Amino acid sequence: MRIAAAQARPAWLDSTAGTKLVIEWLTRAAGQGVELVAFPETFLSGYPIWLAPLDGARFDDPVQKAAYAYYLDAAVELDGPQLATIRAAVGDLGVFCYLGITERVRGTVYCTLVAIDPVRGVVGAHRKLMPTYEERLVWGIGDGNGLRAHDFGGFRVSGLSCWENWMPQARHALYADGATLHISTWPGSVRNTRDITRFVALEGRVYSLAASAVLEYADVPTDFPLRAELLALVEPAGYDGGSAIAGPDGRWLVEPVVGAEQLVVADIDPAEVARERQNFDPAGHYSRPDVFTVTVDRRRRNPAVFLED
Repeated sequence: MRIAAAQARPAWLDSTAGTKLVIEWLTRAAGQGVELVAFPETFLSGYPIWLAPLDGARFDDPVQKAAYAYYLDAAVELDGPQLATIRAAVGDLGVFCYLGITERVRGTVYCTLVAIDPVRGVVGAHRKLMPTYEERLVWGIGDGNGLRAHDFGGFRVSGLSCWENWMPQARHALYADGATLHISTWPGSVRNTRDITRFVALEGRVYSLAASAVLEYADVPTDFPLRAELLALVEPAGYDGGSAIAGPDGRWLVEPVVGAEQLVVADIDPAEVARERQNFDPAGHYSRPDVFTVTVDRRRRNPAVFLED
């Protein structure tokens, strides 16, 4: 199977332009014979880049409130028109898609990784289990509903967002569900993808694909409340990509790509996973379920359960 990471520049907080961009990259990938494409974390509609450099935790600050309201309005819904359009394109092109989105549920935004099968449609919507550090100012805490591997192209495909790839229990849950190809999505930094991509490949004896974006402060829309402050920063944004692919022996198939917008492509073979499982299978013959007990709660967490007559 041929797989790819779409290392691209998002249409930051513009869901209409972002939807068109996703379809453009899907079409480009299909034209190169790619069967599975992964997009970066929250590629549609954007990563909250203002939080860390501009004191996002200022309480009751009117400008920070305005920035959040803008961010909430730009987010998309799972049953909304943007994903409906992308689902249709995935079906037409015959390409499996992992897409990072900002999912809006009433007044809350979740960092969600959507898995879209060309025949079955949306087969998974994984809300990030624990937003990292300042991300908790704008993202809700997810649940285990999306901790699933999906069958496609002779593989069992799994995915996690950014630093939750460092969570041993989350990785173990996906290995135990049979993952043979793991997707990690990132907002954009080679310092994040350089180590964990190969680590996951070696630990899980899986193919490991990291999808990461490139972004600069100049990409921020002119009407975003904190745009002037972002452009005045001396330090650059630092979102330089880092998309990469490693084989189940931990060797690079494609080393981290820095700076460029491009499809990061590799051809993979499930037989290579089987060969590497000969001496290590973390959720199989090398596991100790008699010593360690792991329970994964996949129930979707809702704020209320309504009982009707």
